[in-house]
Amino acid sequence: MIARFPSRLGIVAVGMAVPERVVTNDDLALSVATSDEWIVSRTGIRERRIAAPGALTTDLALRAAEQALARSGVAPADIDQIIVATCTPDAFFPSTATLLADRLGAHSAGAFDLGAACTGFVYAVAQAAAQLSSGMAEHVLVVGSEIFTRLLDWDDRGTCVLFGDGAGAVVMSAQAQAEETFGVELGADGSRGDDLIVHAFETGSPYVRMNGAEVFKFATRVMVDSVQRVLQHCDATVSDIAWLVPHQANIRIIDHAIKRLEIDPARVLTNLERYGNTSAASIPLVLAEAWADGRLRPGDRLVMVGFGGGLTWGSCLTTWAAPAAATTGGA
Repeated sequence: MIARFPSRLGIVAVGMAVPERVVTNDDLALSVATSDEWIVSRTGIRERRIAAPGALTTDLALRAAEQALARSGVAPADIDQIIVATCTPDAFFPSTATLLADRLGAHSAGAFDLGAACTGFVYAVAQAAAQLSSGMAEHVLVVGSEIFTRLLDWDDRGTCVLFGDGAGAVVMSAQAQAEETFGVELGADGSRGDDLIVHAFETGSPYVRMNGAEVFKFATRVMVDSVQRVLQHCDATVSDIAWLVPHQANIRIIDHAIKRLEIDPARVLTNLERYGNTSAASIPLVLAEAWADGRLRPGDRLVMVGFGGGLTWGSCLTTWAAPAAATTGGA
């Protein structure tokens, strides 16, 4: 699926939340056969955050959402739709989004969860863009929130070293900026689903199971192809964008995209060395940090690209519409 929305919609604010507990590679090496050198050389990850026992995905989502809403100036009562991208909901139902709406006091908002694993945030942004462009909504809150470490087999060094917990949120509005093209490209290949899977109920392992070699080959291909397709569809090129914002899964995947797209590494946003792969939260987390430290500026064009379980992928071309951090209180 590919589409472009010639409208004024955009991201007007961003927020984030991460657990307090930091677990380093050396910490993991105390309980699993690995080392800091092994993990860093293969993934680029040095540490990750792990949620406290009893913490909920909604707890992280709430903190990130409150921060984004405060920065946006949009009251919870004025949010028309809440979309939470997550594969670690508090419950099968009610959705995490409805629980979040209640805790925010957004009692007039529609609310639903979206399950596309690590691509979830890009999928959710695409749904928000369609609603804003069509006039169905004026303001949409999009959240990626995960407590992914609850899905890990801590004896499996192929997966337990990769993931962490966190949440990121954006407020998207219909009248955010001057006329700019907003483009999305989404795809999925369900025939590859077993390459990255968590089984439900009694159908198999309750933990993440991943065919690492196949997922790596898939990710390096679709990440580049998706970015190129959305740019071409929107009559843009890599040289037109200020930032590439990839899903934070593995630095080798990101480095491959840098080379294939021939983009300056200084124009690629990363923070996986400190958070690992936070699934649907990874892109909004890196956006929040880049905004807070002043790298993301109003008018910057950027492409967000995700890939993950499904197997799914997606890219979004947008123009950053949030005010500079210095004018909204910074981090």
